[in-house]
Amino acid sequence: MNRIIAAVVASFLACAPAIADPVAGGRANVVIQPEPPSLMLGLVQNAPTQQIAGNIYEGLLRYDAKLEAMPSLAKSWEISEDGLTYTFHLQEGVTWHDGAAFSAEDVVFTADVFLRQQHPRFRAILDHVESIAAPDANTVVFTLKAPFGPFLNAFEVGSMPVVPKHIYDGTDFQNNPANNTPVGTGPFKFAEWQKGSFIKLVKNPDYWDAGKPYLDEIFWHVIPDAASRAVAYETGQVDILPAGSVETFDIPRLAALDNTCMTEAGWEFFAPQSWVWINTRQGPAANKEFRQAIMYALDREFIKDALFNGLGKISNGPFAASTKFNDTDIAPYPYDPAKAKELVKASGYNGEVLKLVPMPYGETWMRLGEVIKQNLEDVGIKVEIVSTDVAGWNQKLSDWDYDLSTTYLFQYGDPALGVSRTYVSTNIAKGSPWNNVEGYANPEVDALFAEGAGTIDPAKRQTVYSEVQKILVDDVPNAWLLDLGMPTIMRCSVKDLITTGIGLNDGFKNAYIEK
Repeated sequence: MNRIIAAVVASFLACAPAIADPVAGGRANVVIQPEPPSLMLGLVQNAPTQQIAGNIYEGLLRYDAKLEAMPSLAKSWEISEDGLTYTFHLQEGVTWHDGAAFSAEDVVFTADVFLRQQHPRFRAILDHVESIAAPDANTVVFTLKAPFGPFLNAFEVGSMPVVPKHIYDGTDFQNNPANNTPVGTGPFKFAEWQKGSFIKLVKNPDYWDAGKPYLDEIFWHVIPDAASRAVAYETGQVDILPAGSVETFDIPRLAALDNTCMTEAGWEFFAPQSWVWINTRQGPAANKEFRQAIMYALDREFIKDALFNGLGKISNGPFAASTKFNDTDIAPYPYDPAKAKELVKASGYNGEVLKLVPMPYGETWMRLGEVIKQNLEDVGIKVEIVSTDVAGWNQKLSDWDYDLSTTYLFQYGDPALGVSRTYVSTNIAKGSPWNNVEGYANPEVDALFAEGAGTIDPAKRQTVYSEVQKILVDDVPNAWLLDLGMPTIMRCSVKDLITTGIGLNDGFKNAYIEK
């Protein structure tokens, strides 16, 4: 007998709950930073592309703030008792932006052909899939090789953007002319892109979800300088500042402006977590006691309050608080310089200078490097800051040419999707700054992550993942800093912008401007 998974539709408001009915019409003026390289979401998955194109394309599912699945292109779904068969029933009457009919064949082509070739993260998920079939025009069936616990979390628009088979089948995907004028099924259609200035989306009048969207258009403004982005909000040029648009020290001033609301909601699925990369392969950092000393030496309360203006939460370990199976019984390392000094001495450290390569993502991150250097030198660890640009930072981390660095990564709602990649030994490979860069290898951790991914029973998964968290917190392969607070700043007249766990990336479907 199949176990029916009910989709619960939830609405999460950016500010106070709206009292009146949604109002149709109007334009949303939004900052996008940096300018995306493309809007073809099946080919490019960086943050700016996801933020805009997530309102052009759609996935099979959306997810609420508790990461529970909600309908999107799939109106309902079933999972077999053995966890091997996922059957999705599609919305009816859906059309592509060019007027062609949408069907299950588009979903099969997207998953089994297009994304298997072009989307590294979804390709890894497809390693668990035996077959994908369309028994009829409105049904898609995924059959797995073995149970895979987080499979139902794999269908949001950034992970699996459904693309039109009639446009891409049999073509050179990377060079298809349609990449410049993306065609989706979403609430907004691509209209215009003036490079270096703006990207314009317009309402899809034939959208399958009757009555939506409410907005007539969205203008995404390209403003390269953070200070200028803040001024653009102050002067009324833009009405919405997505997270990361301005430097953290400008946030309190902007949030205090009249008719301004701020929310940290809409990042639950991504759960961005920051940490200090520790190159465990060589030198003092190869010693666990030395790595534990780093954890005790870091004044994370100061980092949160002084650098990030109180936004975010101190991480208690490798799982962000909003990621499934975070073990809340694990306490964060306290700030304890005396304990750090004891461990530095016990580790046999003899004064080697560690190269710290800060992530060059703005002034706040450069200040973070300075604070880390000071914290470590206070307990007797010598540190040299090596400054780079973004390309240089990518190269150094990809080549493991560092001792310490800073970063933040998304966790995608489930440890098997966004956490394990940082710690399993099979993901140690030069060429990427986003895999197991620290070179940590522990067969027990590898086995536990595999076990957690290979069951669909939540209680069993919690037991396994609690054990892996305890081991990692003791081993300290990285020095966890904060579950980042990612505030969206907007006019209070913008309503229902944040209604899912991915926020703006699919939020304009429900957004409206109160008159």
